[in-house]
Amino acid sequence: MKALVIFSGGLDSTTAVYWALKKYKNVETLSFIYGSKHNEIEHSYALKTCEKLGIKNTCINLDFIHDYFKSDLLKDQGEIPEGHYAAENMKSTVVPFRNGIMISIAAGFAESKDCDVIILGNHSGDSIYADCSPEFISGMKKAIKVGTNRHIKVVSPFCNIKKNDIVAIGAKLGVDFSLTYSCYKGGKNHCGKCGTCVERKEAFELNNIKDPTIYDA
Repeated sequence: MKALVIFSGGLDSTTAVYWALKKYKNVETLSFIYGSKHNEIEHSYALKTCEKLGIKNTCINLDFIHDYFKSDLLKDQGEIPEGHYAAENMKSTVVPFRNGIMISIAAGFAESKDCDVIILGNHSGDSIYADCSPEFISGMKKAIKVGTNRHIKVVSPFCNIKKNDIVAIGAKLGVDFSLTYSCYKGGKNHCGKCGTCVERKEAFELNNIKDPTIYDA
């Protein structure tokens, strides 16, 4: 079976890539550039992982999201909020239906590339994003299965677990966490203050695993 992993270069999707390589003989990745503040540096980390693992990456440009959508996550819009990922102010980083758009495009891409499975890296800590919820993923699974000639299966292995659980899984799989990027601010180093940085720090601490990330704070 051939698997396609939607791959941002973040910790979750990188672990999903390693997970997929244990499950499927043929794996490739699909990334999207949509104009977020951290998009380009995050994708550079995705390419490093693909090079290390010897797998193919295709990147699709979705400029229309930056041009027409409203979100503090996007360049030239609001400031990235600081604090815990679950805090109310993090909702300003929601990019409307971003994951729905990306998963839909991935379905067409997967069908064209004769893939049997699409793998996602979303997890239960993404609760502020409606298009990461188990209910949404369940709906997309059904739609893509009936909407593709190959009856493509959508697999979300981390959908019901938290970031710290993903770090634990990644450690067992031998994930090179130094080749992952999470910070929403998009600096050379992780800021250490935005919701994704705080969640990342906590995940390593809860597992008592050394965090290779360089934080500014």
